[in-house]
Amino acid sequence: MFRTASGWRALSGGLLVAAMVAGCSTTAKVGRDFAYGEFASRARQGESTKAQVQEMLGAPASQGLVLESDGSRNDQWTYFYGSAKLPSGTETTFKLLQIKFDPAGKLLSFTWSGEAGSAPAGR
Repeated sequence: MFRTASGWRALSGGLLVAAMVAGCSTTAKVGRDFAYGEFASRARQGESTKAQVQEMLGAPASQGLVLESDGSRNDQWTYFYGSAKLPSGTETTFKLLQIKFDPAGKLLSFTWSGEAGSAPAGR
C-alpha cells in the first residue's frame, strides 16, 4: 500500500477525478477502521504488550520512533481511518490513534483524536 504522503495524495486525487468523471457520488476511504473503544477499555499502561495491542487492533498502519525530551527513544505505532463522500466532501470522518511502547515493548501511552462522542468517557 502507499507509505508516503505523496502516494496518499496521488491516490486521493485519482479517486476525486474518477468520481467527478463518473458524475456520481462515492465514498472514499483511507486507512483501516479500528475499534478504539475496545482498545481503550482493555489496554493497560505498563502491562499491555505489542502482541496484545496487535491482537486488539490488528497490524499498525505505520511504525516509527519517538525521541523524548529526556533523550529516551520509544517505538510508536499509528492507526488511522478516514472516509468522505466524493465529490461533495460531506459525511466526513477521521480518527487517529498513536501508541507509544517502552523499550521492553509495554504500553507507555497513547494519543487519540477522533469524532466528538466516539471515545469512551474518561478514557
